[in-house]
Amino acid sequence: MLQPIIAIENVSHYFGAGRLRKQILFDITTIVEPGEVVIMTGPSGSGKTTLLTLIGALRSTQSGSLKVLGQELRGGSENKLVELRRNIGYIFQAHNLLNSLRAWQNVQMSIELHSEIPASESRDRAESMLEAVGLADWATQYPSELSGGQKQRVAIARALVCNPKLVLADEPTAALDKKSGRDVVEIMHDLAKKQGSAIVLVTHDNRILDLADRIIHMEDGRLSSLDVTPLANG
Repeated sequence: MLQPIIAIENVSHYFGAGRLRKQILFDITTIVEPGEVVIMTGPSGSGKTTLLTLIGALRSTQSGSLKVLGQELRGGSENKLVELRRNIGYIFQAHNLLNSLRAWQNVQMSIELHSEIPASESRDRAESMLEAVGLADWATQYPSELSGGQKQRVAIARALVCNPKLVLADEPTAALDKKSGRDVVEIMHDLAKKQGSAIVLVTHDNRILDLADRIIHMEDGRLSSLDVTPLANG
């Protein structure tokens, strides 16, 4: 049996200290399997992004057990967490592209974190991934020359170029129109399925829920449902 990509057990999280200490997450327990596309919904302030940053080792796990790619994050050394982050693809609402770099160079930045990939291959690999997201003709453009949807496709290419086993996306369609938003999630979905990656995607966008294998709902720091049947395609 394949090991889960993510295994979370009784994880709680707090912000602040002393009298200002506030609990944000309450006893979160769930797993995400290889190749699974999980969409997390819920109102603003419910804890979705906090959970996503914990899974991505961008924030320290305070209690419970959180294993990603077989590695326990709670109590993990900084070196181990840095190494883990290199094996996770991150896609955020703000695409975080460097304006001074061309599209292919923004994608190449992700490749440079992996010393096992020869430098001689990095540009070809970056341009191939841009082709996969429909931007072959835009590889040499700067971010200022791209539309919002194109910038988000570059961000997807950057996240997926090194074949990560896990992709975390926080509101990737928030700044996009209906068609562009659906297009970028479909690209993410198809490439991840092809690569055998798992995706956890936080969204308020009900128009993309049918692309999920499973939908989980967060409210007031609790996962209120774990197995919601996705909407039928169309």
